[in-house]
Formats: sequence, C-alpha cells, structure tokens
Amino acid sequence: MTENIKSKLENLPDSPGVYQFLNENNKVLYVGKAKNLKNRVRSYFHSSGLSNRIAIMVSKAKDIQLIITENELEALILENNLIKELKPRYNVNLKDDKTYPFIKVTNELFPRIYPTRQIIRDGSKYFGPYTDVRSMKASLRMINRIFKIRSCKFYIDSESIEKKKVKICLDYHIKKCDGPCEGLISPKDYNDMVNEVVKLLSGKTIDLLAELKTKMDNAVSKLEFEKAAELRDKISQIQSISEKQNVVSDDFENRDVIAVASEGKEGAATIFNIRSGKLISKKQLKLTVNGSEQIAEIISALIKQYYTEYIEIPNQIVIEKEPEDSEIILDWLINQAGHKIKFIVPKKKSPIQSLLKMCKENATLQLKEIQIQKMKKEGNVPYTLSALQRDLRLKSIPKRIECFDISNLQGTDTVASMVVFEDGKPKKSKYRKFIINSVDGPNDFASMQEVVSRRYTRLLNEQQPLPDLIMVDGGKGQLSSAFEILNGLGLKNYTIIGLAKRLEEVFLPNQSEAIIIPKTSSSLKLLQQVRDEAHRFAITFHRLLRSKRTITTSLLEIKGIGEQNAFALITAFGSVKKIKSASVDALTEVIGKAKAQIIFDFYNPEVNE
Repeated sequence: MTENIKSKLENLPDSPGVYQFLNENNKVLYVGKAKNLKNRVRSYFHSSGLSNRIAIMVSKAKDIQLIITENELEALILENNLIKELKPRYNVNLKDDKTYPFIKVTNELFPRIYPTRQIIRDGSKYFGPYTDVRSMKASLRMINRIFKIRSCKFYIDSESIEKKKVKICLDYHIKKCDGPCEGLISPKDYNDMVNEVVKLLSGKTIDLLAELKTKMDNAVSKLEFEKAAELRDKISQIQSISEKQNVVSDDFENRDVIAVASEGKEGAATIFNIRSGKLISKKQLKLTVNGSEQIAEIISALIKQYYTEYIEIPNQIVIEKEPEDSEIILDWLINQAGHKIKFIVPKKKSPIQSLLKMCKENATLQLKEIQIQKMKKEGNVPYTLSALQRDLRLKSIPKRIECFDISNLQGTDTVASMVVFEDGKPKKSKYRKFIINSVDGPNDFASMQEVVSRRYTRLLNEQQPLPDLIMVDGGKGQLSSAFEILNGLGLKNYTIIGLAKRLEEVFLPNQSEAIIIPKTSSSLKLLQQVRDEAHRFAITFHRLLRSKRTITTSLLEIKGIGEQNAFALITAFGSVKKIKSASVDALTEVIGKAKAQIIFDFYNPEVNE
C-alpha cells in the first residue's frame, strides 16, 4: 500500500459516490460505486475475503480517485457511464468490437425509418440493438412491405411542400409511398402510420391489431371501402407475422429473460425479449470478464450496461440470481422507464424457469462458439478439431485420430488399413496396412478385432501413447468388436467411436442411441474425410494384392517375363486387361522394346500369322 493510498484512506468521506483505482501510469483499473465511500473503499484493504481478481487489482493500485454524488442512484449512473467510457480492465464489460445496429425512427414532420449504428440525441426513437443483422434487415423488409414509409432522404417541412421543392418519385406510383413530399398525405395521417410501425417494433402486435380493426370498421361504416380494404390487407399481413412468433407464456406479460455464461476471460449473455407472451427477438452479447466474478456480479454489470435510454425496459426481468445492489438498480430502471419493474428469480419448476433454462443453454452455446473462434483466430488448434471436441463431448481436443477399415472381395484377400490424422490433416507416413491372418472367410467383426489387437498390443509393448480418438468404419457391430479387444488389453482412458455410413451416425460404446451431428458441421466433414481416407487406403491395398495374384496366374506364364517386369507393368497400366490391349510403343516405355515385343506377341498371336 502506497503512502498516497494510506493518506486517502484516512480521509475518506461518509458520502455516496464513485471510486476509481489507478495504476502507476494513472490508468484506471477499476470503477465502483458506494453508498458510503469510507466503508466501501476501506474494505478492499482490510478484508480477507477478496476474490483473486480484486486482490490482484488492489495490489496494482497506486492511487484512488473519488467523485462524491448526492445519492446512491446518481453514483450508479455515473459508475455506469465511466465503465462504458474507460473500459477498466477489472470491471465486467460489454464488448464493443463492433457497434450493433439500431432501427431509427427520425424526429421529423414526416419521419424516416432506417438502420444506423450511430445514436444521436436529436429526439429520434431507436429500436435494438440488433445483434443479428439479418434479423434487423428482415424487420425493415417487413416494414417496407406493410407500411408506406418514405425512402427518400429529403428534409420535408410545410415550406418545402408549399413551394414544391421536392417531386414525388417512383415509390408513389408503385404505391409504396403516399407522397408526403407534395402534401398528398397529412402529417397526422403519416405519423399515425409511423406510430403503428413503432408498436410493431415494440412487440405490441395485439394492441396494434385491435387498433387497426377499429379503424377498418370505422372506414366501412363511412363507406370508405378502398381504405377499409387496405387496412384489411395490413391486418392480414401483421397477423401472419404474429403467428410465426413463438408463444412462450400464456400470461401475455412483457418481460426480458437474461442468462450469462463465463469461463476464464470470456463471457456471453443471451437476452430473450418477450412481449405479450411472444418471443419477438433474441440478443447475443459478448462480455469481458476476469474469471473470478460471481454470476450475480456479472448480471448486475450486464443490466447496468445493457439498459440504456434507448432500450425498452419491460415490466419484468427474469434473471438467474439477484444482484446485491438490486434495490438501487431497480430504482434506476424505474426512473428510466417510468413504470414499475421487478426482478424475477424462478425458484420452482414453471414456464418461466423453463424459459430461463433455454436462455442459459443459448448463452452456454454462444460461449463455446466464442472460445472456438478465439482458438481459430490464435491458430492454437484447427477449428474443426474444436468443433469435434464440442460435438462428441470429448475431454480433450482430438489432435491425433487413428481410423481402421476392413476390405475384402467375396471373402478373399481380407485386409485392413489404419490412417492417422494429426491436427486435422492426414499423416501418410504413419499409415499402416494389415493382412488378416487369423480369420477365414468374410468376417469383418473378427477381422477388426485382429487388427485392433495387433496395433495396440504393439503400442503397449513399445510404451507409446494412445491416440486422442480411435475410430472404426462401421456401426455398433464394428465398434463393439474393437471395444471388446481394447478392454481385454487392459487399456483405460481412451475414446473410441464408430461412424456408420448409411445415416452418418456416430456410435459410442455402451450407448444405444447414436449421436447425430448436423450435416453442415465441420466436425462431421472431418470424420467423413478420415473414414473415406481409411476406406481408400484399404481398397488400394486390396487391389494391389489382387493384382499380384493376377500377375502370378497370367503375366508370369509368359516366357522371358519376370516378377520385376510384371510388377512394373501392373503398376503402370493398372490391370492385365489394359496390358493386353496396349501397343508395343506403350509397353516399350515401361519395360523396353525387347520385352514389350514378347508381351505384345503373346497376347496378339494373330498379328504374326
């Protein structure tokens, strides 16, 4: 503890406020708020229950700066603003490696609606943030399809309309705009339409539909049938959209469901936006954490940073654990939203708890994707191996994979192959071929047992490590055969799978149900590549054995042709049939003119007659 800090600890005020810990370079390490600065700041230096993260931060602190506020609520707002601005290392932060877009409804006489990543305090309304840009674009397409919102960028006011400064464009003629630029629609009617868009973006589809039906009935009563028909079509389109939204609760309540997942310095948050009982959007956010924060602490930081003045705050916020400063956070949210808000922490089995569980699963899945992308970016491990570890739920990344395949033709020349993949790539120097000796006839199960036994008995004798993943080409039968032999050898802590070709199912020992990996997954494509390479290598070896047998029964019967010449011909032409039809010149290129003429004359006796 520096003398500077000791001096400041002796003169701390009893007031609420914000404190900042600074390092030797005057860089802010941590920002916090307190109801009583004296008690809170001293606790960092006189408490034995600090987390490792905070203990390290305190050890690096060389100075403390204080900002006194009127009350704790002001302290919370200031703390939040400082964290967003300074991004202190030891605070939980929302990542801003990219700015998420919003949908903007401009503050004009005839408002425009368009996407933006820049928030300007000009009285406009903003909806978002959209963490999925495709979702935002789909929302804008829906708005442009249903409502006649102007797409031009002109500034239109009463004066410009009177002086005809702007002319109507093609949108008016194709009925995609009502021509506000020439005063063909009143500001009131246009803004009523914009308010309908606002209700749709806010998820208030039930209120909007009721309002539109009332307008349609009024139009019919006034015999305005063309207007009524337009309203009818609008109602039909909105109902179609509403039907596609998932109903997740039957109480028609507005709520946000928040769940977080963290590991090491990576964190992820998922937020379900539920309006009138329907899930209208899902937001995925990245967090920077330090590894020692509690869930309640992360949720507290997330809520304070997520709910800006441009984010709609619902009546209920469903969370896993209630933050320690929940009361002051609620006061801040209520002050910002202008209505009652409450935190809900589900304790028993209920639809809300099921929603929270689903939200948590989404956050966990997103965290895994963040970790995989990080590993891919850093080049520590190929992405496909990380994906394979995730899909097969492996304890470690399968950097070395060994795969076995059996090949025979009508029960003859049964052979096996073993291919090796290291770091997701074939290691051909470590491929192995096996001729099956102990099995008579076409018995793939027994053949698999022989080759697995031979391979791993040798590894045991040579005290070599096992591969990270053992794989067999086949389903339950092939897997069980190999599994039985491995257990018989006394091997432990190994992982083995079988890949069945028919449905591309992955089988694990002692599990009746197969694992179905999505066909688009890179991990399945890697398994298919390994399996196909083992099959190719086995087939190549099998064909070589058959070729040698053909050499014995045909080419070696030719006087003057030895095994070396016969093997060279088979290697070059691939089969005896092609050798029979080859020209003298083609044969000469392989074994010389004299030998070539002998073979040509043997297979073409009619030429010399």
